[in-house]
Amino acid sequence: MIESLERPEGITNEHLEYLDDLRESGVTNMWGAAPYVENEFDISLKEAQDICEYWRNSFGNPLR
Repeated sequence: MIESLERPEGITNEHLEYLDDLRESGVTNMWGAAPYVENEFDISLKEAQDICEYWRNSFGNPLR
């Protein structure tokens, strides 16, 4: 059974779509995606890491 994963405040569809596109591009291993998110959205590395962690954990979750 898949437990629901509630999206934290501040994580937008734009963030998730960017990560999907980054993954498809093959530019980086997704464990190294946080600096890309940091630069793309002009946010702190910690915020970018949190977004990437949510994105990774959301796979297989229909409520993403």
